Amino acid sequence: MDDFLIAPIIIFMVVVAPIWIIMHYRTAGKKAVGLSKDEQNSLDELSDVAEVMEQRISTLESILDAETPEWREKYES
Repeated sequence: MDDFLIAPIIIFMVVVAPIWIIMHYRTAGKKAVGLSKDEQNSLDELSDVAEVMEQRISTLESILDAETPEWREKYES
């Protein structure tokens, strides 16, 4: 009975396990490479939106500074 189990275990260890390990790390390496094109496009769009928002906030703050100079003191505390 032991001889019957040894042959499949040896075949698994010599053939299947190395291929399995190689394929596992190959796919893990591809996942860790970086962002996909869709993810990169989404990130670029979000960055553009953030820049526009930053400009708008800066403009609004300058308008508030000109019209109501003490507004920062009221809302920062």
